[in-house]
Amino acid sequence: MRFSTNSFACLCLAASALVAQQMAAQNSPASASKPQTPPPTSNVQTRITIEVTGGDKSVPVENASVYVKFIEEHSLKKDKKLEMNVKTSREGIAHVPNAPMGRVLVQVVAEGWKTYGRWLDITDPKQTIKVHLEKPPKWY
Repeated sequence: MRFSTNSFACLCLAASALVAQQMAAQNSPASASKPQTPPPTSNVQTRITIEVTGGDKSVPVENASVYVKFIEEHSLKKDKKLEMNVKTSREGIAHVPNAPMGRVLVQVVAEGWKTYGRWLDITDPKQTIKVHLEKPPKWY
């Protein structure tokens, strides 16, 4: 007894439809009785405030670029390096929203001032960092 190709294809199609129907019947009652809820998210919103002053009189430094760099660590794949850039206001204050907790690199670049860069540990969700810039040395 020989089956033609069309008969074999119809038989396979019917078998796969039957298996799909059985699997759907098994999953339906379980999903109906147990509502799916999203995983709990952390309500902690981190916001770092960086105050930039400079000189002997500690005047606020306006329009300084503040870079916050951090490494997002992964156990299985390569670590991801991320960076945020904000500018200071007239009062010399920059706010970095959704900053990560842990170790970050804070760099401050302003025209007419020496560049600042330090690794800092962020432990508080509303942490304030004070940065004091110095004048660059004179070139003769």
